[in-house]
Amino acid sequence: MEQKVIVNGVEYELIDNKDDAFYEEEFIEKYTDYFCDYDYVVGDYAYNKLRLKGFNDGDNPKVNKVNNIKGLDYYLKNHCAYGCKYFVLKKQ
Repeated sequence: MEQKVIVNGVEYELIDNKDDAFYEEEFIEKYTDYFCDYDYVVGDYAYNKLRLKGFNDGDNPKVNKVNNIKGLDYYLKNHCAYGCKYFVLKKQ
């Protein structure tokens, strides 16, 4: 069952939810317009605090090495707590 969320007029679909990490209310509270330019928003938990990071598809003109969604595994392994719970939202 797909889950969608609308925040600041932008619709996202939850495409990954490791360890049931996604809490809509907490995401909406943390979300800012900064993330509107990204194709994906990834949320992970460090010390029980939600952190958000934006990523883009490879064909997005704003993509670079740091925010390419193809590098998500690298980001999770090298910039997040080991085995952290996380979620991935894709802009619709």
